[in-house]
Amino acid sequence: MMDRYFLLPFLILLVVTACGPAPQSTVQAPTVPPPTPTAAPSALATPAPRPIEAEPLAEYVRSERGPKNIILMIGDGMGITQISAGLYSNNNRLNLERFSVIGLHKSYSADNLITDSAAGATAFASGVKSYNGAIGVDADTLAAPTILEMAEAAGMPTGLVATSSIVHATPAAFYAHARYRQNYEEIAADLLNTDIDLFIGGGAKFFERRETDERNLSDELRERGNDLQSFVDTDIKDLIVDRAKNIGYYTADGEPLPYSQGRRYLVDASELAVDYLDERDTENQGFFLMVEGSQIDWGGHSNDSDYIISEMIEFDQAIGAMLNFAQQDGETLVIVTADHETGGYAINNGSSMGQIDGAFTSDYHTADLIPVFAFGPGAERFSGIYENTAIFDKMVQLYGLQPAGESNER
Repeated sequence: MMDRYFLLPFLILLVVTACGPAPQSTVQAPTVPPPTPTAAPSALATPAPRPIEAEPLAEYVRSERGPKNIILMIGDGMGITQISAGLYSNNNRLNLERFSVIGLHKSYSADNLITDSAAGATAFASGVKSYNGAIGVDADTLAAPTILEMAEAAGMPTGLVATSSIVHATPAAFYAHARYRQNYEEIAADLLNTDIDLFIGGGAKFFERRETDERNLSDELRERGNDLQSFVDTDIKDLIVDRAKNIGYYTADGEPLPYSQGRRYLVDASELAVDYLDERDTENQGFFLMVEGSQIDWGGHSNDSDYIISEMIEFDQAIGAMLNFAQQDGETLVIVTADHETGGYAINNGSSMGQIDGAFTSDYHTADLIPVFAFGPGAERFSGIYENTAIFDKMVQLYGLQPAGESNER
């Protein structure tokens, strides 16, 4: 009986700190592990966790066996019903219908059948099952190299685009290594440990008005020669990019607005990113780009059908733009998936084309199998049912990425 009362505060903590729609301030890791069905790594229990120290990556090389470029598109919280609602609200058409290869992945994390975005994105980015809340670390809190870091080490241009802040769980998992997803300022600092060519997303305050130190990370990036701009001065449609420099663009001080409230940059940002990265690829090594439609998830958390549908349709428009690039280029693989489904979303009896009556079983995530769509060289590998970590494995294999000096034999 005493055990039940002892665990109650931790269960409350889980509800409060789970994958909410938007970070508001920098939060240090809890002094106890987040409660989960199995024990979280003991390293989480340290009172003042220090930043994860990632081992320097060796130089990587790639073979010419697969696609030159990979564009990974993640519709956060996008399950089958989110896709269906977007389809039926968009004249019964989506760009997703242009894909002929479709698979399913198993989204569970290392410590919970119901994953969160941090563990889900870490599986895609690093190929490891980790605990909910983990950013670029394995279940023992050891830094796990990411596909973006490996691509950089092979001399490939890399980029991230998101409709959330750039320190939010999904984009963060591709460049940062942190014990806890809400350590936003620690995550922002990790961006300076990369040589990422392009990032577009919100979160300027975590770089420029920090609470844990007096650093201005934007100024530090500029001192390195990066071209860093912001929505305050320049609309993304008017952005003039210096293609000789790494670039960053803040779309919001904190979290970007929903699409329904005027945010309109995902398609423009995605098109800018692929054109920029393609031109930056002077060594013909190919590029890696991750694009996230972040706020489909937030609509699910809010149990708001209209929110889900508007975000889903915008994400699909970006998918269409990336498919157009891939079709013209002929050497680009486009992968579209989600980290998990959010809301237990359903389309109720009484719905009609253009008029969705949505219902929800939860304001959190579910354990549904998640669709994977693939187009381009190597797309056939993404059919079937597999673990979410297999998406990382397949990308690495298709790139032919391996530490320099290792045998090409597989």
